[in-house]
Amino acid sequence: MINLYNAQIESLSIHRVGNKSRGENIFLSASTFHLNDEIKPLIKEYFLKPFREKEESYYRFQHESDLEFHEFYNLSNSIFDDPLNTHEYSKRIATVLYEQSSHPHIKSGEVYVVYFENMQIDNEKVSAIGIFKSELKHDFLQFEQKASNLEMIVQQGVNLNKLDKGAIIFNMNRAEGYKILSVDSNRYDAKYWLENFLGVDVLADENYFTKNYLNFAKNFAKDVVLPAEDKKQEVLFMNRSMDYFAKNDDFEESNYINSVIDNPALIPEFQNYKTEKAPKYKVEDLTNFPIANKAVTDARKKIKNVITLDTNIQIKMDFVNAESADKFVEKGWDEEKQMYYYLVYFNKEEKK
Repeated sequence: MINLYNAQIESLSIHRVGNKSRGENIFLSASTFHLNDEIKPLIKEYFLKPFREKEESYYRFQHESDLEFHEFYNLSNSIFDDPLNTHEYSKRIATVLYEQSSHPHIKSGEVYVVYFENMQIDNEKVSAIGIFKSELKHDFLQFEQKASNLEMIVQQGVNLNKLDKGAIIFNMNRAEGYKILSVDSNRYDAKYWLENFLGVDVLADENYFTKNYLNFAKNFAKDVVLPAEDKKQEVLFMNRSMDYFAKNDDFEESNYINSVIDNPALIPEFQNYKTEKAPKYKVEDLTNFPIANKAVTDARKKIKNVITLDTNIQIKMDFVNAESADKFVEKGWDEEKQMYYYLVYFNKEEKK
């Protein structure tokens, strides 16, 4: 879990990187940018807001031979070892980005290299390096008073409500390639930022395992449970899955299967589906792993626990009390009306 609210910007370097294939140049600032009290909170929010609003999917530097040959990894080492010279290293970072900016789709833009202190991750305070890029320019109006009239002037600038690209390298797990977060609002050039420039790969940790397995379970419910049974059983399967992940610290697949699959006929279907779909959801070898509570919370927000009927009625299940849907909701068939029905038991209506 990360907490970025108390992060402090110790230094900020700003450079401009053009598209090399179009003959656009690179501009490297001679010194760091001085942040005054007015711009500091605005620019900090611009850099960090996207990371507070996204799932914590971490990356790490990777190299096919060895990390010692990874230029960006070595630059990160140098900055963490010698933060007072961050600006000089930032010039090299901007140059690396410029060398990768040769595809016609790549947009020119400003590159910001930031050295942070007081980042909090996994209950530990660490320093961090931020690399951000602004690409898209937006029109905005300025007004100027001339004599007895107001003149309207159209200008272009960066929208502080939307960061185009960014990465934060946390000063932890150095030997394994650090722990890195990345955002990219312009997905037309995803390889350029993650692979060509940063040179990162997914960090396979408990958050990654938990998120992938829940995504796999959600699609098993939709592709197998729903056609084999009905919408209620699809929702109940995910209710039980969320209940299992919420109540256990560690995942054990055989125990999970016995806990969430009521119909024994679906157990071999589950194994067949995993064999077939495992590469897509990256769960081939996942049978035991620690459960990440943050990933469970994020998944719960995305999974639909509502049965929507063609009579304009919805029945909402509760992931917190998953057994209630099984005990107090029954499905049946009315011969007279030739319609399905749900029978819901309750003692009293809750006033909310």
